[in-house]
Amino acid sequence: MDRLDAMHLFVRVAELGSFSAVAQQLGVARSVVTRQIAALEAHLGVKLMARSTRRLALTSGGTAYLEKCRVILNLVEAAETGVAEERLTPRGNIRISLPLSYGMKRLAPILLDFSQRYPDVSLDMDYSDRRVNLIEEGIDLSIRITRRLEAGDVARKIGTGRMLVLAAPEYLHRHGRPEKPADLANHVCLGYTYAGNSQVWQFMVDGVLENFHIRSRLNANNGDVLTEATAQGLGISCQPDFIADSYLASGRVEEILADYPMPELGIYAMLPSNRHVPHRVRVLMDTLAERLKVA
Repeated sequence: MDRLDAMHLFVRVAELGSFSAVAQQLGVARSVVTRQIAALEAHLGVKLMARSTRRLALTSGGTAYLEKCRVILNLVEAAETGVAEERLTPRGNIRISLPLSYGMKRLAPILLDFSQRYPDVSLDMDYSDRRVNLIEEGIDLSIRITRRLEAGDVARKIGTGRMLVLAAPEYLHRHGRPEKPADLANHVCLGYTYAGNSQVWQFMVDGVLENFHIRSRLNANNGDVLTEATAQGLGISCQPDFIADSYLASGRVEEILADYPMPELGIYAMLPSNRHVPHRVRVLMDTLAERLKVA
């Protein structure tokens, strides 16, 4: 193993904190990774990691070496990419995590077109609404729909979405139409459990964002299920436009409280770190941003 390969391996082990996790990602035995790290320590003449039964911890020497490795590897990758990038055909594997409904409705056609345009890129697509740990799971890119990012997130905004409050004509006929957000207290609502506190909906009222508590009769972690329940008259729900559009077009649901907008959704391409982004991943992000019409 050459010096740069050893640095790559050490950085990966340090980030995941596990020989086994790295071995699984690389498809090799744990003992192979252990021996290579031991050989690196022997070469440097310093202990880089303190092993325990639960997790690896970097020594002070390991922490210093990790930062230097990251700088060196970033410079090498940036130099190689910068020289060749203009003539590069994107190639290699991209593991991408996608939200289920938005991924199927809006992103799948773009990704399939991308795959046809760049046959040297292998796409590994994981459709799920759970929030993945990009580093631990070896994800190159994750698409996340959220109203706000967390501290430390590395992201590029590639799209936006609107939240709409929906009700079936039958429900409105039986229970009346809410005229303002406070009226929701007298209605049965449907809660989205991946939204944090599904019992609180936010609306802009006279230019001020206000919280309104709702009574949730039925909860689910999938917006398609909740929208279908709404169409069947089981209650009022708030759903993103990419789910609501087809139901609105068919007349199965109506938008209500349109004069009181909910906060805009941001659609972000999340990266595992702020290190140099591989050319193939950057091309994919550019493609998504272009197709989703966000500069």
